Amino acid sequence: MAALKSGITLGDGETLVLELEAELWAASSNPIARAIGEVKRIIAMIFGFKVKGFMVITNKRVVEISTQIACYIFTIGRQVKYVLPSSVKEIGYNRTATCGVFCPAYHLYYDSFTQRTSILLKGADEDGALKATDAFYAAIAYANV
Repeated sequence: MAALKSGITLGDGETLVLELEAELWAASSNPIARAIGEVKRIIAMIFGFKVKGFMVITNKRVVEISTQIACYIFTIGRQVKYVLPSSVKEIGYNRTATCGVFCPAYHLYYDSFTQRTSILLKGADEDGALKATDAFYAAIAYANV
């Protein structure tokens, strides 16, 4: 089985639909916000801290992964969370205008009974956001069958 960038290994009969790398430093697609996020990331990198986040959507499951690295090489924390289909109340995406109306930002989100998760879709357009939302829905709908 192929290992993904996120470190998750696919199971038998499981195919990757979408692997999203979460933008954890910038809050939007706005070039100024991305620059500020990049400065924060560089400062953290200088001190040896790094955070990587992924959402992996396959034909059978949805997994959230977050890894914290300190001193450049030591993994100090890793959270792997399966999204239970029965806990998801709502799935969708938001389009917000940033930097006036010139830089739209698309966020994939889902609401569950215990939390709300939102991920900035880097370089996405309306079709990309819809594709990610449909893939997420299809994965949890498959599990409910």
